[in-house]
Amino acid sequence: MATLTSVDARASGLGTHPKAWAAVAAAIFAIAWGGNEFTPLLVMYKRDGLSVATVDLLLFEYVLGIIPALLIGGPLSDRYGRRPLMRPAPLIAATGSTLLAFGADSVLMLSAGRVLCGIALGLAMAVGSSWLKELSQAPFTAESVPGTGARRSAMSLTGGFGLGAGVAGVLAQWGPWPDSLPYLINVTLCVTTAAVLVRAPETIVRQANPGRLRDDLKVPAVAHHRFRTVALPICLWLFASSAVAYAILPTLMMPKVHGAPIAFSALITVITLGCGFGIQSVARRIDRPGTLRLPVLALTLVITGMVLAAAAAATLTMWLTVLTAIALGMGYGSGLVAGLLEIERMARSDDLAGLTAVFYAVSYLGFGVPAVMAVCHDSLGVGYPAMLGVLAAACAVCLTIVSRSRPA
Repeated sequence: MATLTSVDARASGLGTHPKAWAAVAAAIFAIAWGGNEFTPLLVMYKRDGLSVATVDLLLFEYVLGIIPALLIGGPLSDRYGRRPLMRPAPLIAATGSTLLAFGADSVLMLSAGRVLCGIALGLAMAVGSSWLKELSQAPFTAESVPGTGARRSAMSLTGGFGLGAGVAGVLAQWGPWPDSLPYLINVTLCVTTAAVLVRAPETIVRQANPGRLRDDLKVPAVAHHRFRTVALPICLWLFASSAVAYAILPTLMMPKVHGAPIAFSALITVITLGCGFGIQSVARRIDRPGTLRLPVLALTLVITGMVLAAAAAATLTMWLTVLTAIALGMGYGSGLVAGLLEIERMARSDDLAGLTAVFYAVSYLGFGVPAVMAVCHDSLGVGYPAMLGVLAAACAVCLTIVSRSRPA
């Protein structure tokens, strides 16, 4: 498996698309929008009668779509090309948002919609991120700075996550058809980007004799010491941080913001992801290949955020909740860039998508944290401040592992 050479690209006309990366970035943005528009509405579903455990489980259910799409979609795109796997993704997301738009009274429809949105997001993260990285370098663009693809991918995802949540929360709080309109906007976005994506060029030469798919699913680079001791400890906390900030804390704060709980949930989500988005360009400058500057910073921010989250859960103080969202958002954003840069450096062209898939698959397990904590709270009587303190301690263990990692 090899990426197209410049000669191949010129011969096939693919080198005449200097901004082709923008179409892929737009599709990733729209799919991420659909993946996170559900988050600020968690408070709405809980307010309208669904149990906390059920709603938190719905948050996690799209991971059931994400992980298979990540683990299978990435290697399949290394084998057959990026276009066949990524082009259907916006339409899958549109279908999922349609089910969510008309399924407010059906847990089954909500579940199906979440899984479909997860499948689309998994394809966007594994296949789309790899495609975007390849379109951000020669021969598809005249100028390329190392790390540009990783930065564009991270910013497209985080931008979509943040704006999707913000718009959905505002519309659900004050707009018409609160159960439906937020999702229908995403349907329009996804269909539009699907049309634009048709013109994006392929970057992978399809294998004539691809061999066994089982062999393609193997990702030997996961044994690389920088993956095990740097990227893996980071990815464990990416979406665990996000889930704590905008799934757990807004629910706990409902009695304090009873006048506009959905809008407050959206605000916390936007603050978290806005800080995550904003720090990514700074993180790119902080990073130095072969060092631990950025990974250590990311985990330190997560630990700080978890300690603040424990304090916010104990006191139900609004300013502490906002401060927690800032810290965890910055930890998420810097960790995402740190992990993707590590992968970009260690992966070969034939296992980039597969290694990216493993990274994201582990990351998304973090969205199971709210459901686990809800069960522990309801069944065992464990308080949220204590559980968040445990998370801070566990993240400190990961920081120790990263700090002891040897150079690449």
